[in-house]
Amino acid sequence: MMEERTRALLPAMMEARDQFMELVDALRPELHRYCARMAGSVFDGEDIVQETFAKAYFALGQMLAPPNLKPWLFRIAHNAAMDFLKRYERQHVEPVADVPDRAQPDDDAIDPLLVESALTVFTELPPVQRSAIILNDVLGQSLEEAAATMGTTVGAVKAALSRARANIARTPRAALAQPVQALSAERQAMLRRYVDLFNAHNWDGLQALLGEESRLDIVSRVQQRVAEAGYYNRYAEIIETEDLHAEAGTVDGVPAIAMFRSASSSQPAYFILLESDAGGISLIRDFRYVPYIAKDARFCRSGTP
Repeated sequence: MMEERTRALLPAMMEARDQFMELVDALRPELHRYCARMAGSVFDGEDIVQETFAKAYFALGQMLAPPNLKPWLFRIAHNAAMDFLKRYERQHVEPVADVPDRAQPDDDAIDPLLVESALTVFTELPPVQRSAIILNDVLGQSLEEAAATMGTTVGAVKAALSRARANIARTPRAALAQPVQALSAERQAMLRRYVDLFNAHNWDGLQALLGEESRLDIVSRVQQRVAEAGYYNRYAEIIETEDLHAEAGTVDGVPAIAMFRSASSSQPAYFILLESDAGGISLIRDFRYVPYIAKDARFCRSGTP
């Protein structure tokens, strides 16, 4: 009985979710620019965006009046990003004493292109400084808007912004290179094999690389077992209208497959991540439906310094 009632609710829930996602769609790229720079990764940044939407969708259902959408979503995204950084630091960073602030340089000493494009330039900053400079210098929010997003005062934003600019201006260029994750020979071979099979449109060969319980995450669309998704049947249809070409490499240091809409394209259209287990592919993360992350990503082809 309960299962039948739950099933009856699904169409209405799916319709409500689709309407919500349509409502927030225009804000997704800007939210991602913030979250990716906070996290230092376009992929972690998209995970934070997805978490933001999940929290916002739930919270919206508890409200009696609609919020001012953009600042409300940025506030949720800020809190989600700060939570992400706390979790990351607990797992990966040893506690150290606070680093003294560096001397404040002239504003002209700050390279605006550096602030605009490099994700890694923010990763050495304390989270509050990081948030202030991304909101103000990258996204162009006013001090008042940044203070509302961060849940603090204008004075605190000014102080964090001054310190962040000083620290960035003194960051050595050599320190901005993103470290590349070490890849085993087995995983390198798997990435190359996947790319070769995809470019040959060998869908049966790709299917053979998967385990029985391999999972598929079409980001922002669906999560299910690959066997149930008709995943490669769908790509066979897409190839008929799009000249997709795959290349193995790294994205901001993360091993990835970049998808190009033609072999001559210089800019990836989107990315695919693979996770392996016991020699087979255990998870495919396909970012086809969030192409905006490619604008902030730095893709390096395998074998390229």
